[in-house]
Amino acid sequence: MSRQIQEAYIVAALRTPVGRRNGAFRHVRPDDMLAHVLRAVVAQVPELDPREIGDVIAGCAMPEAEQGMNVARIGLLLAGLPAGVPGMTINRFCASGLQAVADAAARIRLGEADVMIAAGTESMSAMPQIMGNKVSINPEIFSRDENRSIAFGMGLTAEKVATQWKVSREDQDAFALESHRRACAAIAAGQFAGEIAPYTVRSHVPGEGGVVRIVERVVQQDEGPRADASAAGLAKLKPVFAARGSVTAGNSSQMSDGAAAVLLMSEAGLKRSGAKPIARVAAHAVAGVPPEVMGIGPVEAIPRALARAGITQDDVGWLELNEAFAAQALAVMRQLGLDPARVNPQGGAIALGHPLGATGAIRVATLMAAMQRDASLRYGMISMCIGTGMGAAGVFERV
Repeated sequence: MSRQIQEAYIVAALRTPVGRRNGAFRHVRPDDMLAHVLRAVVAQVPELDPREIGDVIAGCAMPEAEQGMNVARIGLLLAGLPAGVPGMTINRFCASGLQAVADAAARIRLGEADVMIAAGTESMSAMPQIMGNKVSINPEIFSRDENRSIAFGMGLTAEKVATQWKVSREDQDAFALESHRRACAAIAAGQFAGEIAPYTVRSHVPGEGGVVRIVERVVQQDEGPRADASAAGLAKLKPVFAARGSVTAGNSSQMSDGAAAVLLMSEAGLKRSGAKPIARVAAHAVAGVPPEVMGIGPVEAIPRALARAGITQDDVGWLELNEAFAAQALAVMRQLGLDPARVNPQGGAIALGHPLGATGAIRVATLMAAMQRDASLRYGMISMCIGTGMGAAGVFERV
């Protein structure tokens, strides 16, 4: 029996503050961060019976060690959701959080569920190195020239994008500085407050007489943005991936810790819970590009997502383009002719951080908050490049 395709709506999206690597969340487990946002997003709809949640899909780019063991299932149980709610962890590297939203929406569209949660979590403090606990690259990658770029570090791919698309060091640094300026302005204006679920960090410290004290600190805002960032300071930084390169720590995304959760419903789910939708998931697309220039991935993914949504680039009023590196973000913007005023209006990953598999879901929370503030904003988009040569893009329509 055929089922009628139904729309998927986002009714709530919340995130933790994003902490710097080895910062506020250095001793916080990624499954605890996930549990926190899951509890918070479900609490946004008090009338929802949690037993109706069809699945929790969580993205994680390095699903091992503290964030292994199917962290989605572990996180939802830690959050106190019913044992009958299943959980699944997925990995599309930096697009894992966005892919979780797309997969949850697809399940709703197909009529397999009326309520879904998409999420993402990543602790780069917990991972001993950027590529995880144990790197075991297939030797075949090194036996053929066309495969060797699979093993390139992300920074080296950014250098190749900078060279091929002629993005200067000066432009990269200026872009990075603007990211910090926008992020700091947004924090000062309280624009992130509505999307953040503050996190209480508990630390055990020695006290008098050998008594251990528990000290609590509430983390309420992102740690990455720097009000003291300057053009002169950025210009002093040395390239870190190529001796004569242009990519520095200052014009690259920050390694970070964070989590986010997005609650999605069908129209039937909305009616039963009384929830009010924020946006409709309009389209999603993923595309492949050569691994050595992985940063250009959004150039292929964005047009596909727009075509599937039946809109044009000019219809998108707000684009969250993940700033893996200033070099690749600028190359994408120039190649597609994107309006800089509409791209990352509140700063991007260079200032706000990039907790890999969580970033897509985190940026959905930012976009949903913007749509709630601005009634004139009809269409928004999330897009990012992906390691090994891919790009992803999702389109959302305000309702």
